[in-house]
Amino acid sequence: MINKTETTVARSYTSDLKLKGFKVHEISGISNPSQPHGRRDFYKIVLVTGDMIIYHGDETIEMNDTFLFFANPNIPHTVVDRSTEKKGYACLFTEAFFSGRERTEILQNSPLFRFGVSPVVRLNREQAAFLTGLFQKMLTVHRSDYHYKDELLRGCIELILHEALSIQPLQNELRQKNAATRITYLFMELLERQFPVDSTGDPLKLRTAQDFAATLSVHVNYLNRSVSAVTGKPTSVHIAERIASEAKALLRHTDWSVADIAYSLGFEYPTYFNNYFKRVTGATPRSFRTSKV
Repeated sequence: MINKTETTVARSYTSDLKLKGFKVHEISGISNPSQPHGRRDFYKIVLVTGDMIIYHGDETIEMNDTFLFFANPNIPHTVVDRSTEKKGYACLFTEAFFSGRERTEILQNSPLFRFGVSPVVRLNREQAAFLTGLFQKMLTVHRSDYHYKDELLRGCIELILHEALSIQPLQNELRQKNAATRITYLFMELLERQFPVDSTGDPLKLRTAQDFAATLSVHVNYLNRSVSAVTGKPTSVHIAERIASEAKALLRHTDWSVADIAYSLGFEYPTYFNNYFKRVTGATPRSFRTSKV
């Protein structure tokens, strides 16, 4: 049975989130996703206690705990409830709402919204209580007539981001300790900025370690050494994994032909894409698409 609160939220999405750029609401019970697994055009932070499965990109995460969940417009996701006892809060906002001063950079650079990082942060009782207070504050402020309420809401979002990072420091988090860390960060940012691919007429420009090295004005050997030292994986593996992940998303969530997907990802010929995809994933694009329901 679809929860009435969730249904109301889904119906008010266009009027509230798209016009105002922000939405916060309380959640409870089972809610069937009102949208299929896919990308959204907003960011989402959820504080929830419950038993559920989160499909985030190509990752499947089973949770039966209290945790924060972070979703962004670049990575497709959906949540399947396994219990009627779910409770918590959800905050949805657009990048435009969060813009201003240094906040856009904070949002874009936050590891919690970045590809390849776990989107969940487990919470103990004290941490959950503090964050619950923040979501309740956002509910109160959002309903108020306070003239500067948008600024206060942005402050709450920023505080949640920092609190999450203090709870669960992330491996390879940017600290600008040395040149290798800095160049690795710049490489990862440059790689991620190319996604998601929204048009077949604007193919990827950077597809090899040499492409990235040239754009960053460093020698390719230096880039490779730095990325491997900081992340434990070669530059080429990061590129291959990200392109393959985007290919999977396009195969699964668009009706583009395999040829169109190949061209959008910068492959000169579909056969090159077929060989690349099979080498990285073990399946052909067509077999991957038909095997997914």
